[in-house]
Amino acid sequence: MREDIIGRANVEDTPELEAYYRELAKHEAGALWTVANKIEPWFPQSTSTPTLWRFKDLRELVLRSVDLVTPEKAGRRVVMLANPTRKDVSASVGWLYSGLQVMRPGEEASAHCHSASALRFIMEGSGAYTVVDGHKMMLNARDFVLTPNGTWHQHGVEESGEWCIWQDGLDIPLVNALEANFYAVHPDLAQQPTFPVDDTTLSFGGPGLVPVDFKWDMAYSPLFKYTWDATYESLQRYARVTDGSPYDGIIQQFINPLTGGPVMPTMGAAMQMLRPGEHTRAHRHTGSIMYQVAKGRGYSVIDGRRFDWQEKDIFCVPSWAVHEHANLSDTDDACLFSFNDLPVMRALGLYREEAWLDNGGHQTITTDQ
Repeated sequence: MREDIIGRANVEDTPELEAYYRELAKHEAGALWTVANKIEPWFPQSTSTPTLWRFKDLRELVLRSVDLVTPEKAGRRVVMLANPTRKDVSASVGWLYSGLQVMRPGEEASAHCHSASALRFIMEGSGAYTVVDGHKMMLNARDFVLTPNGTWHQHGVEESGEWCIWQDGLDIPLVNALEANFYAVHPDLAQQPTFPVDDTTLSFGGPGLVPVDFKWDMAYSPLFKYTWDATYESLQRYARVTDGSPYDGIIQQFINPLTGGPVMPTMGAAMQMLRPGEHTRAHRHTGSIMYQVAKGRGYSVIDGRRFDWQEKDIFCVPSWAVHEHANLSDTDDACLFSFNDLPVMRALGLYREEAWLDNGGHQTITTDQ
C-alpha cells in the first residue's frame, strides 16, 4: 500500500525489487516499506464491526441449549456473541469476548480457573450464585459480579431458584494474543464456601467505607459483587448534583474500593443513565466497549449507523468509532451497563479521546500520550 506523502512508504515495484523480496522471503525476512503504511495507520483501524445482538432473537436459542448439552459436557453452557469480522479470534469486539450463559435450578458448573479475567451481568432469573475463591455470592437481575483471573470459581442455581441467564465478559482474546492463557479444572470439581455468603458486598457495601486493617495484595477488586439496587441509587443521587457527561450522560465507574482504580487490571466496567429524552454528543476513543441495556429503550449511532435497543439487548462500540446515545422515553430514564478494555489502554499510555463536532471536525478531549 503506497502513499504519495513524504515520510510514508511510496516504493514502486520493479523486477529487481520483486526478486529482492523473494530472496528475503527465503530467509523468513521482508522489507518494512512493503507493509509500513498498513501496520502504522494514521489513526486506529478497528477490524471489529458495530453490532447489535437482540435478546428477543437469542433468548429462545439460549434456552434451547439446555436440552442439547449439559454443563458437565460443555464445561460452560454458553452462546457466544460473535462479531462478524472477529470470528477468527472468538471476539465480540476488539480483544473482548462475550456470551450468554444459561443454567436451570439445581445445576452447577464445575469449578475452574484461568488466566483470563471474567465478569458477569445477570439478565434474568433468581437463585443464581457464584463462588470465587471460597466467597459465595447470591445473584439477582442486573447484579454485576467479578471472577478475576487466577481465581477458582463456579456458578450454579439453587434448587429453589429459576432458570437464569447472564452475560459473560472476558478478555480471552487479549490473553490469547499475548500467548499467556492457562486453564485448570479444580481437583475436586467443586469448592466449598469458606466465608459467609455475600461477605464481600457486606464488607464494602457502604459508600466510601472500607474495613479497617483489611489485608489485600491482589491487583483486582476485593469487592466481587456490585448490586443493582445500590448502583441505580448511586446514579440517581449523582444526577441530583451534576449535569453529567455530554457524551455519556450520568455515568459512574465500578471501582476497586481500596485503590479507586478499575475492578480488574485488564477490564473496566461502568453504568450510565440517560435521563428522559437525553441525547448525548458524539465522541470517539481508543479502546473497545460492550454495552448491555439494563433499563429502558433508546438508540445509539455508531460510525453513522443507528442501532435501536431495548432492555437486555447487547451492542458493541469498536475502538475509535464515533458514537452517541439517545433515550427514546420522555418520562423514564434508560441505563446502560458496559465493560471495556480501557484499563489496558490507560496502562500502556494509549488512551485518547476526541469530541466529534457537528461540522465533521474533531477536538481532542484527553490523551495519555
